[in-house]
Amino acid sequence: MTEDAKEPIVEETPAEVEVEVADSVDVDGEVRRLSRRGFITFGAAAAAGIGAYEWLRSRPRIEGVEWPLRRVLEGNERLAKAYFSRHRLNPTYSPSRIKRPARINGGVGLDANFDMASWKLDVNGTQLTLDDIRKLPKRTMITEFRCIEGWSQIVQWGGVRLEDVMRELPPPTRDGSRPDFDNPQRFVRYVGMETSDRAYYVGLDMKSALHPQTLLAYEINGQPLIWQHGAPLRLAIPVKYGVKNIKRVSRIRYTDVRPADYWAERGYDWYCGL
Repeated sequence: MTEDAKEPIVEETPAEVEVEVADSVDVDGEVRRLSRRGFITFGAAAAAGIGAYEWLRSRPRIEGVEWPLRRVLEGNERLAKAYFSRHRLNPTYSPSRIKRPARINGGVGLDANFDMASWKLDVNGTQLTLDDIRKLPKRTMITEFRCIEGWSQIVQWGGVRLEDVMRELPPPTRDGSRPDFDNPQRFVRYVGMETSDRAYYVGLDMKSALHPQTLLAYEINGQPLIWQHGAPLRLAIPVKYGVKNIKRVSRIRYTDVRPADYWAERGYDWYCGL
């Protein structure tokens, strides 16, 4: 190849260099502009969030909760009630799914030194011993226990249906008619339960109390309850969150006035339906 055939060397002109520099300056400027806009947007959103939080915290309270949150809980209750049916059962599981050992959670109303031999269940003034309860048909179920804190586990319960106890000692009706379990809407609307020391208490709507999976349990995972799980008798109600599953239940009351509820008094949903 001759000297004349060599490719010519192309040199950048000052104009081309200026264009590249200008492009670089434009990109840097755009990045700074977007960064400023993002910072302003984030700041505005944060300020709005803080303002909304301060507004919410300054609202009047209804049963321990600011009224906007209470309205949300009431909306959840309406949805849960609309979905509820005595014929809609919670899923049941195979024994291989059982969590062992069962988690221990919550100890209000429990005393490790409680005299189990002195325990009786008072149902609207009539007292039953654990032997009395064991004479009723035994039921077992393997269901999911759901805690309002967000965890859950599969548990096997053994005991008697609350409905079977209520058939022996029926609740009064609102119109004074004869109790008829085929027409439970005539019963008074609620069932209240308390521990022996009355430190823990829950309220149930009558429909949930009569659900076929609502048990008074004296066994967990095939073994008698220990005191941490609520011995000698506790409520196992899978249609409700764990806060309703009262341990060491000792009193049951039928009432047409919504009963007090330990966690509802502390801002939680009274109904607590799933």
